[in-house]
Amino acid sequence: MGEKPFRAKQIFSWLHEKQAEDVSEMTDLSKTLREALSDRFCLTVLKPVDVLVSKLDGTRKYLFGLADGNVIESVWMEYHHGNSVCISTQAGCRMGCRFCASTIDGLVRNLSPGEMLEQVYRMGRLTGKRVSNVVLMGSGEPLDNYGNVVRFIRLLTDKRGLGLSARSITISTCGLPAEIRRLAGEGLPVTLALSLHAPSDEKRRELMPIARKYSLEEVLPACDYYFKQTGRRVSFEYSLVGGVNDTREEAMALSALLGKRDCHVNLIPVNPVKERKYVRSSRQAVADFKNVLEKNEINATIRREMGRDINGACGQLRRSYTHEHTYLPSDSPFFP
Repeated sequence: MGEKPFRAKQIFSWLHEKQAEDVSEMTDLSKTLREALSDRFCLTVLKPVDVLVSKLDGTRKYLFGLADGNVIESVWMEYHHGNSVCISTQAGCRMGCRFCASTIDGLVRNLSPGEMLEQVYRMGRLTGKRVSNVVLMGSGEPLDNYGNVVRFIRLLTDKRGLGLSARSITISTCGLPAEIRRLAGEGLPVTLALSLHAPSDEKRRELMPIARKYSLEEVLPACDYYFKQTGRRVSFEYSLVGGVNDTREEAMALSALLGKRDCHVNLIPVNPVKERKYVRSSRQAVADFKNVLEKNEINATIRREMGRDINGACGQLRRSYTHEHTYLPSDSPFFP
């Protein structure tokens, strides 16, 4: 636009430090420049379409409306060690995991870096509290939106903005080997969490269609490479489904599969999805599974359930909303 370089720093500060919602707020810019920016650009500002608040622990589940009429889910969780947000990286998902509501209607589109950032910024503004940790575990496969996700992380960790430590960011993936290896070379020491969910390719293919394309022989070496390159311990997410992958035999097989890796297993009692037949494992089965892992020197924890009373499974709130509403055409602003 022919402006002096220091103007870019001013605008960056307004966007990522002061988190302006309109160009008119950028008062240290000339009126002419503000008008030019308004004519050429628009700011991504998310509006809550629905908010569910847990009476048990204060967890807040937001349904945000996007400019094209799509909606996405984001979650605010408060812990003793700080506040975590779980954000979406796509509207919908094409990975097809059998126990997840996010993927039932397929992928609509990728989210932009701004739409991911605004989930973090907006929840911080709405609660008036600082965000300590960000997890990319909402709707979508982060590594299926690789370029936008990496740009989002670079902006989120920029010291001129929110300045969040990359070590406070977790990327959850169902296992795209090439992208995992590529991520290892980005110089971003984020935590990698692999959605494992089964100790064998046969059982994993039953739960996760992506496993038909990428076997454990491809996925696990990619995780080992990530650890070697970054020094960051990999987490393995394991959703326990009653009568499917929660037996003692499966726990023994998982112990053998992970072997002596410096890793952590996060056991997640699955949230039932009404469109699927799967049910949650019993408390005893979960405890027994964890006990087997620990006896085999595998570090494991059972994920603490947050917001249990506000409708659990990822993607359910979005799906119930979209089935009741018709998307507006993409050239029609969702919010006046």
